[in-house]
Order: sequence, then C-alpha cells, then structure tokens
Amino acid sequence: MQTKPVFSLLLSMSVPMMLSMLIQSLYNIVDSIYVSRLGTDALTAVSLAYPLQNAILSAAVGIGVGISSAISIHLGAGNREKADRAATLGIALTLIHCIFFIIAGLTISEPFLKLFTDNPKILNDASIYTEIVLCLSFGSLFQIAFEKIFQGIGEMKITMYLLIAGCVVNIILDPILIFGLLGFPALGVAGAAIATVIGQITRPYSYTSSYIEETTYAVHISFKHLVFDKAIIRQIYSVGIPSTVMMLLPSILISVLNSILTAFSDVYVAVLGVYFKLQTFIYMPANGIVQGMRPIIGYNYGAGESSRVKSTIRYSLLTAAGLMLTGTILALALPKQILALFDADAALMSAGVTALRIISLGFLVSSVGLIYSGVFEAIGNGRNSLIISLLRQFVITIPLSFILTRFFGPTGVWISFPVGELCASAAAFCLLKKYQNGAFSPL
Repeated sequence: MQTKPVFSLLLSMSVPMMLSMLIQSLYNIVDSIYVSRLGTDALTAVSLAYPLQNAILSAAVGIGVGISSAISIHLGAGNREKADRAATLGIALTLIHCIFFIIAGLTISEPFLKLFTDNPKILNDASIYTEIVLCLSFGSLFQIAFEKIFQGIGEMKITMYLLIAGCVVNIILDPILIFGLLGFPALGVAGAAIATVIGQITRPYSYTSSYIEETTYAVHISFKHLVFDKAIIRQIYSVGIPSTVMMLLPSILISVLNSILTAFSDVYVAVLGVYFKLQTFIYMPANGIVQGMRPIIGYNYGAGESSRVKSTIRYSLLTAAGLMLTGTILALALPKQILALFDADAALMSAGVTALRIISLGFLVSSVGLIYSGVFEAIGNGRNSLIISLLRQFVITIPLSFILTRFFGPTGVWISFPVGELCASAAAFCLLKKYQNGAFSPL
C-alpha cells in the first residue's frame, strides 16, 4: 500500500473489482432480459420494485464502506487492534440490519408499490418480487459486509471470486425458474426474485469466514473483539450513513421520476427501469475503480502520504473517464441494438432511443463526481461525499425534471440527468480543492 508504484497498485486493486462488477452488471441485465420475455407489464413490475431492492444494496454497501474505511485508516496508522474491532463490530451491525429488512418486507412492500400503479397484474408481480428480495436479504447483506472487509485489507481477488460465484448461480437459475425448465414450475417474476436471492445466499460464506480467520490476513473477526466501542461505531456510521443515503438516492430518484413519468405512459416507466439496468454496465465497473482506490487512499491518508493519495486520485480519474467515454459512444451509436435485447416494441424502442442518447451525454463529466465522492469516503469525510451525491441524484435532477417536463414532456426527465452530473462534478472539484487547503487535490 505504501511502497508499490501507484498506477500498478491501483490496477491490481481495481481490475478484479471491475471484472466482478461487470459480472454483476451482466446478471442484472440478464435478469431483465428474461423478465422482458414475459411482456412489458412484467418488466414494469420489476422496474417498480427496483427502489426497494436498491435500498437493500444501499444499506449493505453503506455499512460496508464504513467498515472498510475504518479498517484501512487504522491499519495505515499501525493500530491492528482497532482494525480487528472495526471488522467484528461491522458484522454485528449487519445482523441488526437483516432483522430490519425482514420487517420492512412484510409491512411496506405493497403500500409503497400502490403509490405508482393501479394495474392489478403489475402490482401483484411487483409485490411478490419485492417481498421475496426484502425478506431474504440477509444473503446480500452479509456477503457485502465480508466483501468490504476484504477490500479494506486489499484482498480484491477474493471479493471477485465471491461475486462471480453468486452471479453465475443467478444467471443459471433465472431461465429455469422463470420459464419452468428441467421439470421446475414456471414461476414468472417470482422466479426471477427467487433466483436472485438463491444466488446471494449460496455465495460461499464459510469460505469467506475461513479467510478472515487466517492469520496471514491483516484483520481477524472473533468474539474477543466484539466489544462496544462508541468511537469505532461512530467512525463506521459517519461514513456508512452518508454512503447509504448516497446509494439510496437512486431509489428515491426513480420513485419520484416514476411518479412523473406515469402521468405520460407506463412505457416511460419501463424505459427508466431499462436504463438503470443498462447504466450498471458503465457505472459498476467505474465503482470497481472506486473500490480499488479506497483502501489505497485510506491507508496512505492514515500514514500521512499525501503525494500517493493525489497520485491515486489522478490515475483513478483517468481510468474512470475512459470507461465513461466508451459508454457514451455505445449509447449514442447503438441505442436500437441495445434496446433490442429487451424485445422492445415500437413504443419502448422510440422512447428508449431518445432517453439513452440524452442521458449518456452526462457519463463523461460524471467521472469527477463519482471519483471525488469515493475519495471523501476513503478519508472518512462522509459529509462531502453525501453533498456530491445529493447534487448528482436529487437536488438538481428532481426539481429540473418537474420543470422541464412542462415544456418537453418525458424528454425533460432525460435532460435533467446530464445537467445534474455537470453541477455535481463542479461542486466536487471545489470541495476537494478547498479541503485541507487543497492537500489532496490532484490537479
């Protein structure tokens, strides 16, 4: 962390995460492709379920990022005992979160979904899908907690293997359970949800646990470290809560935008759902870069190596910009071919092409906001990270969507995306420039 050349270190940390994020994106896309074979109503149902499904991921990743940040900073400062305690307390907190989501799945799924549709078939499918993924969310929560612990100590290949294992199981089970292959009953949308949770639950937790217990690794989880430590819990949540809120923003954003778009047609709700599935192919690999850089920045920040922190940020920006540029070119040049994967009818194709081309204009500029937000998480400043994310996906996009739809119809929603990214990136640049008198500004 402190001696290896920065660019090669970043690649060694990020490439495994980028590959695993690509696999994760693939299974998200495959899930929707199979569901689309059931019709536009089924695709709309899964799209409506996405905000609550994303809430699980948000809580899991949020607390995980807090754990990872605490571990990296304590290891960089040479305090192994506190790093062990942060990992152990993180797993204990995850157990509490599991109970919360079981309660949420049983109580809020249907009332929430009724806010966005009065179509009985769509509501029924969306409710079934949501209840399954919420009540059985413990698989995702624990897997991500362990994943972030490994990231905090720089063991990226292990997390890659874990993610790939779960995604492959999901991809295999999707057609079997949705369409009733190999003697299984055809479960439709419910089959997609069951395939998802089985993929999460069957990820090799015992394998994960055994690696954490190995003496060759930098942190250990054990009952002797399960001591109430207010300072460490505060440290975890000071990053974890803003990170959770940051990841919840797409759920809030989609919910609000769905309410705007349903006034025009359910087709636009399906378009938004398809877009959020597709954009994972760009943003999840970019998040792989963020996950690779976080432990490097956290460790060197704890060790007082500001020059290595700046170099890491600089290389991360360049790599993310390359990914985003690729995504922009594909969305502008091949929107029809991309949407054809979802058996798009004429209405979905027409609306989707316009949406992809407009929204993709914000991909490249979003590199700054994405990377700088991760930088603030790595150094334990969740507040600035949250400010950047609020600008990207809430403060600008939602009000602008309400205003622009009055003049441009649904196209106004698509325009608000690149505008929000531009404003957020400008703010991110200023925040890091001012933080500690620009000590970590890479430019």
